[in-house]
Amino acid sequence: MREPFQKNGESYVEIASWVQDNEMLVAGFTTRENGVSEIPYASMNLGLHTNDSQSNILKNREILSEQLHMDLNQWVQGEQIHATNIKLIDEEDIGKGSKVYETAIKNVDGLITKQRNVLLTAVYADCVPLYFYDPIHHYIGIAHAGWRGTVGRIAEKMTQYFISLGTDVKDLKIAIGPSIGKDQYEVDENVISHIDDHFKAKTVTQLNDHHYLLDLKQLNKEILLQNDVLASNIEITSYCTMTHQELFFSHRRDNGKTGRMLGFIGFRE
Repeated sequence: MREPFQKNGESYVEIASWVQDNEMLVAGFTTRENGVSEIPYASMNLGLHTNDSQSNILKNREILSEQLHMDLNQWVQGEQIHATNIKLIDEEDIGKGSKVYETAIKNVDGLITKQRNVLLTAVYADCVPLYFYDPIHHYIGIAHAGWRGTVGRIAEKMTQYFISLGTDVKDLKIAIGPSIGKDQYEVDENVISHIDDHFKAKTVTQLNDHHYLLDLKQLNKEILLQNDVLASNIEITSYCTMTHQELFFSHRRDNGKTGRMLGFIGFRE
C-alpha cells in the first residue's frame, strides 16, 4: 500500500491524495527537520507548551507558515487535554493558540471549519493525528487522539459532528497520521480495560499477564468503520514517531523531554 503521507515541503509530509484533489487544500504533519531549536528540541519544535525557547518556537512556526503560505495569525489551536470536546471554528477563533499557548481554545481536542484562509493545528509527540475532509461540502477537521481520546471515541464524535453539518458519511475522507506504532506502544491493564472487547482482537497483543501492545491507529480505524465510514476512505500512515527518530520527536522514546510536531489542515484563499 502506498504511503499516504508524502514528503513535499522542507519540514513536513502531506496527505498527497487530498492536496492533489484540491489545490487550495493544505494538510499534513511536520517533521523535526529544518528548524532552529537546539537539543533536546532539535530542530523544528512547534510545541508552545514545551520548555524550549519561545523565540525559537515562534521562529519555527514562522518558517512553517512561509512553507505553507498560511499566515501564522490565521492558525488556530486547541488546548488539548486528552478529552473529546470539539469546536466549530468561526471568525472570532482565528489566531487563538497560534503564538501563545495560553490563548489556545480551552478544553478542546478537535477542530472543524469550512472557513478559508484558516489553518487548523494540533501538536503531537506520539498521539494519533486524525484528519477529516468532506470534499463535497468543504468542511475539514483535525483531532488529537491519545489513548484517552481514542477510547473516548473522539473519532466517532468528529464523524458525527460532520454528519450534523450535512456531510454524507460515504463522502467523508479520513487520514490517520504519524504516531507511535503498534509494535512500540506498550500499555498496562488500566489502558486495556477501557477498550471494547470486540475491538481487542484486532488492536491488542498480550505480552504477559500485565502488559500489552496497543495499536492506536487501528483502534481509531475500527471506531470509524463502526460509524459507517468507508474503509476505502480511510488512509493510515506507516510512519511511527518512536522508531523514525530522524524524522519525528517521541515523548516515550525521549522520556518526555522533547519537541512537538504539528498536524495541520486548512484551505488557502
